[in-house]
Amino acid sequence: MLEKLSQRLQQHRPQRLKEMNLPRAAVLMPIVDRPQPTLLLTRRASHMATHSGQVAFPGGKQEPQDPDLYATALREAEEEIALPSDQVKALGQLSDVISLHGIQVTPWVGLIPPDLPLKADPSELDAIFEVPIQHFLDDRRTHTDVIIVDGVAHYVPSYHVDGFVIWGLSAMMLVELLAKGFGMPISLYEKPGGLLRRHPVRGVSERSKPMADK
Repeated sequence: MLEKLSQRLQQHRPQRLKEMNLPRAAVLMPIVDRPQPTLLLTRRASHMATHSGQVAFPGGKQEPQDPDLYATALREAEEEIALPSDQVKALGQLSDVISLHGIQVTPWVGLIPPDLPLKADPSELDAIFEVPIQHFLDDRRTHTDVIIVDGVAHYVPSYHVDGFVIWGLSAMMLVELLAKGFGMPISLYEKPGGLLRRHPVRGVSERSKPMADK
């Protein structure tokens, strides 16, 4: 499974966004190299001013000392969950996305060894947990959030796992990982079966629409 993942991500051409002068950020999507691989996620602490209680991948805003966005993802992962950067094997980059707060986020997929002594930074997180990749490949979503942006419906899966809810921006990144990395027939733009929950219509600038890397 993981050998094919690496090959597929190396061949994948992530979409990039036109110049928007937005704050930049990056996240690391760590896949744990177990016999049954898992995806590592975190939950933001309840006292956080933004995203409190939300499930997310380790990551944050780019700092001036970061040479690139991959370095940002690694630095943030080390700060948030004590993940040493030398324990991460880069597998590939996914397409940029824009958060609800107007931040341009670049996801990176990395492979890490199992059972590292990770520790959540209590000033930012209250949990680190893993979900088997197979859970997502089996499409065990509880429902699908329907988000309309500029008249286009986005079908974003929501997963409930052991009291954690994986949805929103993290789930959007996850869809691309499943489709491009694992060859799963899943798309943000195709209506799935099951329960749909509609959200308020959103608008974004024409400049925010993704374009293929040249």
